[in-house]
Amino acid sequence: MSRLRTLDARRGADSLLVLLPGAYMRPEDFRDAGFFAAVERRGAALDLVAVDLDLATISGGGALTALADQVLAPARAGYRRVWLGGISLGGLLALCQAADDPATVDGLCLIAPYPGSRLTRRAIDAAGGLDAWQPDAAQQADPEFRAWNWLRGPDRPAFVGYGADDRFADGMAAIAGRFPEAMRRVRPGGHEWPVWQALWEDFLDLGHFSA
Repeated sequence: MSRLRTLDARRGADSLLVLLPGAYMRPEDFRDAGFFAAVERRGAALDLVAVDLDLATISGGGALTALADQVLAPARAGYRRVWLGGISLGGLLALCQAADDPATVDGLCLIAPYPGSRLTRRAIDAAGGLDAWQPDAAQQADPEFRAWNWLRGPDRPAFVGYGADDRFADGMAAIAGRFPEAMRRVRPGGHEWPVWQALWEDFLDLGHFSA
């Protein structure tokens, strides 16, 4: 596995949030959309690292291993708290990481998290919903099913925000419903940067990383 490219905004804080991009996104998109500037403007006690995960790395199955080895493990050695976040596909990957190795993250920031394939959701719905569903061996081997299985009783805090008109809003609402109402936000709009920027401000407004 080649070295993951990252874009860092470190200012000596004791907390780190690792950001995972959506499909066809680059780490620079977070910076250009004002995510880094919003943290600096608030003087929040939070460092940021945006990770470059291309679709080939993700589809090859090595993305989360590389993330854990190259980014999260070193962060654990240097920070008091390590949160993991992402937009769209990056949000799903963050959920998968929390499901497979919850000790690597202290919390999640899920912005418009992709809820997985319709086949995954249909299988869970056909079993009577998430609380009634019992994953079989084949499903336990699938990272999407493991993420949903973790959502049955999540053991880490998570912010979940999405646009009311997002084409995946139903699935995102199902994810959000597994967490306290105070950690959920729904903004007008669809699957687009203006919504995600507003949700990032909402997340920072919660004050988890106040100086």
